[in-house]
Amino acid sequence: MSKAAAKAKAQVVRLLIPAGKAAPTPPVGPALGARGVKSMDFCKEFNAKTAHIEQGAPTPTLITVQPDRTFTFITKTPPATYFLKKAAGIEKGTGKPGHVFNGTVSLKHVYEIAKIKSTDEHMKHLPLESIARMIVGSARSLGVQVVP
Repeated sequence: MSKAAAKAKAQVVRLLIPAGKAAPTPPVGPALGARGVKSMDFCKEFNAKTAHIEQGAPTPTLITVQPDRTFTFITKTPPATYFLKKAAGIEKGTGKPGHVFNGTVSLKHVYEIAKIKSTDEHMKHLPLESIARMIVGSARSLGVQVVP
């Protein structure tokens, strides 16, 4: 394959951007600038699309940059750990997961988080119970105890 043919492929950039607070500063600016995309255009579109989400919530974003320097992007729901920390009222996880617990969340919280995460494209085919089990696993590794 020639160098020109290799360059002609679309590139995918994965970033974790705070909702409604995208700016052409790192990590957005350098990641898109290196691929020839105007980061200010992306920031305006991203902030408009994430206006309904809570300000500052970390939003996983997949940006597909085409060879002609146009882009499309897909936003996903914030990570489960963000919701768990918010529900437990803690700033960060524990240093010793499984031994030291930072906070507690109820099973009701876990199912609410599972409902939010089930709207993601890669989780639509999974039953709610399976998503809830994944969230319980995330809670354990974060040092959050799940109580019935």
